[in-house]
Amino acid sequence: MRLKLVTATSLLALCVFTTAEAVEINQDGANTVRDTLTKLLPDDLAKSGFITVNPAGMRYEIIYDLAKLLAKVDPATFTINGLTPFSTFATPLDNGLWNIEGDDSFNVSGHFKDPDQKTTNFTYSIASIVYSGVFDPAISYLRSGTFAVKDVKVASKSETEDVHAAIASMDQKLSSTDSAGGNGRIDFVGSASMSGFVEQVSGLQMPPIEIRAGSINVDAKVNGLPAKQIREMVFFMLDHLDEKELSSEDTDKIKTIAKEAFPLLTLFSETIGVNDLSVTNEMGKGGAKAFNYNLAIEGPSDAMRFGFGMNAQEISLDTPLMPANYATFMPTNFDFQVAVPNLDFASFGNDLMAVDFNDKAPEKTGEEMAKKLFRDGLLKVEFPKISAKSDVYDVDMTGKIEGRVDTEKDYSMEATILARDLDKTIAAVQELAKTDPDLNQVSFGIMMVKGFAKTDPDGRSRWDISVSRDGAVTVNGQMVKGPDAPDQDQGLEPDAEQEQEQGQDAVPAPPQQP
Repeated sequence: MRLKLVTATSLLALCVFTTAEAVEINQDGANTVRDTLTKLLPDDLAKSGFITVNPAGMRYEIIYDLAKLLAKVDPATFTINGLTPFSTFATPLDNGLWNIEGDDSFNVSGHFKDPDQKTTNFTYSIASIVYSGVFDPAISYLRSGTFAVKDVKVASKSETEDVHAAIASMDQKLSSTDSAGGNGRIDFVGSASMSGFVEQVSGLQMPPIEIRAGSINVDAKVNGLPAKQIREMVFFMLDHLDEKELSSEDTDKIKTIAKEAFPLLTLFSETIGVNDLSVTNEMGKGGAKAFNYNLAIEGPSDAMRFGFGMNAQEISLDTPLMPANYATFMPTNFDFQVAVPNLDFASFGNDLMAVDFNDKAPEKTGEEMAKKLFRDGLLKVEFPKISAKSDVYDVDMTGKIEGRVDTEKDYSMEATILARDLDKTIAAVQELAKTDPDLNQVSFGIMMVKGFAKTDPDGRSRWDISVSRDGAVTVNGQMVKGPDAPDQDQGLEPDAEQEQEQGQDAVPAPPQQP
């Protein structure tokens, strides 16, 4: 489940609030707030009365009666019970911002029919929803806020599937500051946490499965966000949804807004951590003590870096599908990190702004745009860390690949591989080969690879591998494949070549070190 760092109420209720400064707390002011809230809604929704606003002391009470939106729905097709009105309180501040707060609960049940007339029954309850924040009409978004939910339960049941899910608690926080430089951009920081997540699914076409997580934590950051321009773009699109073709004036207007918005950000980062994860079904149980995901985009607009990664610790798997003699090869820890640097969003954005949005056959093709994003069509992929560890192996790799977006042949690679206790790995493969003779070739291959390794001061075996654009391959500075003879192995010592020709199961002598 992905946690959103904004309440649904803040988006629905406040996206079109006018400036709070000098607003009187009276019925006329309440009507003005109501009209702004319904301004962009279709007429039938705006006139349904599902939003009412009343003065409430020094603030306004905004009441949402969602049941009124369902007045015309056929009860044979969709029915919901317990949908009572809920309130958000908005207090205007002297600086033009609004204080937003609410304290509600939710408990509904009902049923609906799908296009095949099959009925699904559902229940959805939240024991407590408490939120507060500061809303900025200039950007139509919260400047800061907190959001707390307790005891969430969801259930649905149909002829083919039965789903139950629960969350013990969920908390979110949001804060913001003006970006450095005074250019009207904003930096946002958000966090969220969830505890006691469980989901159980069963059905006619699938065996029962249960997913549990002790806790889920999210941290996110966005720097340099042009919030005002994004607001203008959203409103522009809403105003022109029904237009098949933009006028030249409107085209120029949206391009001007978009140019002011570029770059859309200077940094975006997100990390998600799941603790005590487990997945259980009739075939067994698996999980991890911790599973983490991370995403980051940062740097100047003409040289941004995209990074992605995931890792897991204390992985476990208990299933009869895994033969016991293979269990030791199951990784207990892994880490995978990849990055694409030097992305030229500045040139990409400039070319995008030059596109005629009304042209049914634009001159700029996808390949041409890609060459702008990847400077001159050059693509570089970095692997800061790839690692896996089990009871019988411990391997780390770093490296990079460079190539072009318009061909798969013109590329080069640099990589470093480190392995600890390689003899232990070889012994484990040889033991497994007693019951699976095909693994004898794997064992022999690992021994050959060991013959090319250097030994680091910490005892790990090292291979520095280089593949050039002409196809030449070197390992630890020793050429093993030349550019003019791609199928011919080179660089083995004479004794090793003789042993290989004789088919002996011996480790070839390593290349002489300089």
